[in-house]
Amino acid sequence: QVHPVESGGGLVQAGGSLRLSCAASGRTASGYVMGWFRQAPGKEREFVAAISWSGSNTYYADSVKGRFTISRDNAKNTIYLQMTSLKPEDTAVYYCAADVSYSRLRSEAWRTAYWGQGTQVTVSS
Repeated sequence: QVHPVESGGGLVQAGGSLRLSCAASGRTASGYVMGWFRQAPGKEREFVAAISWSGSNTYYADSVKGRFTISRDNAKNTIYLQMTSLKPEDTAVYYCAADVSYSRLRSEAWRTAYWGQGTQVTVSS
């Protein structure tokens, strides 16, 4: 099994930046697509970004495109989410997930993916 562990959340002012990390402990995340989801209070969990095993393919939600950058360091079994120009509406618990394909990550992650415990990001106005 893959055990994602998130870190790097916190409180930041609007317009600021944060970098989240997700280290995959346990079995290596080799071959897995990894991504970030978020869930704000009272809302459903939503997709934020994902990256292929090689790092050559990245995917973003429209709401974060141009502001967030996902990357990975396979030597460290870690992915990152660099968040800039943060807005109050980015406030949420951010979850890291790993799955065997991007299509499954998007369509069935609730059932098939390995999930981290989440890290809180709060953006104040």
